[in-house]
Amino acid sequence: MLKGKTFFITGGAGFIGTALIRCIIEENRVIVYDNLSRNSLVGSGLCTHPNLTIIQGDVLNYDHLKSSIPQSVDVVLHMAAIAGIDTVIKDPVKTLEVNAIGSYHLLKALMELGLVQRIQRFVYFSTSEVFGIEAFRVSESSPTNLQPVGEARWTYAVSKLMGEHLTHSYYKQFGLRAVTIRPFNVYGPGQVGEGAIHQFVIRAIRGEPLIIHGEGDQIRSWCYIDDMVDGILLCLEKESAIGQVFNVGNPRGTITILRLAEKIVQLSGSSSRIVHVPKPYVDV
Repeated sequence: MLKGKTFFITGGAGFIGTALIRCIIEENRVIVYDNLSRNSLVGSGLCTHPNLTIIQGDVLNYDHLKSSIPQSVDVVLHMAAIAGIDTVIKDPVKTLEVNAIGSYHLLKALMELGLVQRIQRFVYFSTSEVFGIEAFRVSESSPTNLQPVGEARWTYAVSKLMGEHLTHSYYKQFGLRAVTIRPFNVYGPGQVGEGAIHQFVIRAIRGEPLIIHGEGDQIRSWCYIDDMVDGILLCLEKESAIGQVFNVGNPRGTITILRLAEKIVQLSGSSSRIVHVPKPYVDV
């Protein structure tokens, strides 16, 4: 049981961070470092909790990031990232900067503060997209896959993979007690952003068309947020997790995007139409 710890969470105001904070806040001190661009903490009832401190900042601002990390920190979770296919394709340079350089900044700050060997756990959040276009039925030992240069879609995956290598190198070279998590498609209450279930449900409730890019044959493995949080807590509590990489998803929740849209329309009793539009990018 995690009690009496100080957590420092980059990107902690996001969907997954907010759900995790809800589980740990009563018995621990939590510091969130986030630019608040996607803020799930708002409306969560957590913002005024006496154990929570929110620092608005950018992981690209090294000096501010470093000065925000307390010497008393026990656990660091690095969730801050540019994500979402529309955002990534629109701004691949920012995606690379935030995801790759931001990760470097955090690890460098921990080193310069003399905290690398002190902290009890460092958790890096990667992505299932490091497996490229073939992310179906993969294991942690499956080869990661670098896709062709020039496709903006893959800037997200390669920036996350760089973070995986850097995190593991700090573990091997400097003794950082690190764990890497590769979330698959997480959904549930409090979600913000571009997730398909989130967007489809909102549109179905409003009676708006559900937009599918291409034929809708893209396969996704959907993981409920509570299961995701359980996986994170195990990575924090189990000593055997140190130095490991974990795919966190749900093989039983695998479904195509088209079938997902059809199911949401059916279950909601919505009058929404399913509309196919051209897919101007590669997909998984």
